Amino acid sequence: MAMEKQRFGDGRPPENAAMPLAGTKVLEFSGLGPTPFGAMLLADLGASVLRIERAGAVNPLGGDPRFDFIYRGRPSMAVDLKSPEGLERVRDLAGAADVLIEGYRPGTMERLGLGPDTLCADNERLIYARMSGWGQDGPLSGKAGHDINYLALSGALFPLGPSDAPPVPPLNYVGNFGGGGTFLAMGVLAAMQERQRSGTGQVLDVAMIDGISVLMTQLSGWMQMGQWSAGRGGNLLDGSAYFYRCYATRDGRHMAVGALEKPFHDAFVSALGLDPEDWNDHLEPSHWAIRGDRIAAIVAGETLEHWLTVFDGVDACVSPVLSVDEAARDTGGTKRGSWVRDARSFQPFPAPRFSRSPVRQPSPTLDNAELERVLHAWRAEAAA
Repeated sequence: MAMEKQRFGDGRPPENAAMPLAGTKVLEFSGLGPTPFGAMLLADLGASVLRIERAGAVNPLGGDPRFDFIYRGRPSMAVDLKSPEGLERVRDLAGAADVLIEGYRPGTMERLGLGPDTLCADNERLIYARMSGWGQDGPLSGKAGHDINYLALSGALFPLGPSDAPPVPPLNYVGNFGGGGTFLAMGVLAAMQERQRSGTGQVLDVAMIDGISVLMTQLSGWMQMGQWSAGRGGNLLDGSAYFYRCYATRDGRHMAVGALEKPFHDAFVSALGLDPEDWNDHLEPSHWAIRGDRIAAIVAGETLEHWLTVFDGVDACVSPVLSVDEAARDTGGTKRGSWVRDARSFQPFPAPRFSRSPVRQPSPTLDNAELERVLHAWRAEAAA
């Protein structure tokens, strides 16, 4: 324990320490959703990522690009990929890169003359990571899709939401970022590790429908063990259990309860003024609805602030449901510094944390000077 305190201290790594992925050069072909998220994770850890934008490309979702934090930590360069000059420039950059990331529809890079057969022949150490929804082959590979479609066909969307209403998509956390960008970054890191042994790069086929399916590993096992019903609702973690759900308070706020284990369950109901002896068999679903209604009425009678006072010091897995702005202001009391703020904006701090290595500090959009610095560094390393 003393060693852990010494190593992690106040959360700051030693001065002049290198970031974990320092020296790793990544060429990113800009896109939406999982591709930039995966590239962001690598840039946060210190990779030198250069983003290629198609000349004249416009973000279809609009918005102020200064707040597009998913593109943080790396400069961008507009290139006409249909011109011989543009293609030549990209091939030169790919020849100096450790990793290439692209998220176009399958076959697009080949039609541009930038497919893996070409670029990996130029640079045998290149890790060529391909991000897509349905994968690089198969009957759906050429079809359009979004997060909700990959969730639907993987079986992940079906269990989400109340039993008497349609499934509710979990924003784009699960597909784009969980099953997509996170698996993209993990695959790149694994391929880099393998390259240390083999000396050769390889092509990664990263499909969101595959990653989403992996995220369902435990749930699929529970279903086959009979611990999770095939229908929607009535299950332990889907909001049906009275000890694992959210409750509305008198002032229109919400309180999240995760009192799964019996000690936490008993502490929770005791703090509400109820006798745990009368609330045995908490894992029996037949009790959940009526008990949930009773607790909902109790919680609705007081404000969120009241309940936070009641549960202060009670180890019952009870938390306020914060807005994003509240979480960014650290009003939940975690004091982790999981968000960073400046006068203009707030955004999440990179994760995970390392005892000896710093990570890239979130910063505003990088300017042309930063682009030139990165290009100069890439050229110098390629010539060495």
